[in-house]
Amino acid sequence: MTNITEDERKVFYKVLHSRRDVRSEFLQKPIPEDVLSRILKAAHHAPSVGFMQPWDIIIIEDQSKKEELKQAFIKSNNKVADLFEKDKKKLYKSLKLEGILEAPIGVIITCDKNRTGPVVIGRTTNPEMDVYSSVCAVQNLWLAARAENIGVGWVSIFENDDLKRIFNIPEDIIPIAYLCMGYVSDFHEKPELEKVGWLPRMDVNELIHYNTWEDKNESK
Repeated sequence: MTNITEDERKVFYKVLHSRRDVRSEFLQKPIPEDVLSRILKAAHHAPSVGFMQPWDIIIIEDQSKKEELKQAFIKSNNKVADLFEKDKKKLYKSLKLEGILEAPIGVIITCDKNRTGPVVIGRTTNPEMDVYSSVCAVQNLWLAARAENIGVGWVSIFENDDLKRIFNIPEDIIPIAYLCMGYVSDFHEKPELEKVGWLPRMDVNELIHYNTWEDKNESK
């Protein structure tokens, strides 16, 4: 396998830094099968603990299923709004936090903890590693979609029991993500929550430690 060229490296970082959580800009433009195939293959090439590949992927095109999920979102979102106070609550209610009905397709990524049996290399002392592996598949999908100029929005404001019921997901399978996916009119320059003042982007230098948690000063 050859090394990454400088031009390829620049493209990678452009994709990485321009990835956005999309909610409002979806176009009713179908995703070609070959494009969707590349994106799903990218998800499938995520790293996984013990190479167990614990993910399954469900493609959602049925509008009635999307409408059921939208109702589950509304139910949970109304409860969540009451957790915030005053101005934060007002701002929260003004945010559009999903594009379930607007996105051409939905994608569910799950985790099967039993995929390769009870003993998995790397999961023996950290049993949650298979879940983290499925999250890596989400990130791979998200970056691949951005490289295809396709937007993705992660919706998490609903009960997993509702998600399982609506999409007939077996009891022993863990839902990891519901993703809204489709072509968009544009990508925001900054993440929407940063743009509206919900929270600022933190300085990465404030988050780096050296050797121990207490030491944030690089050893000379």
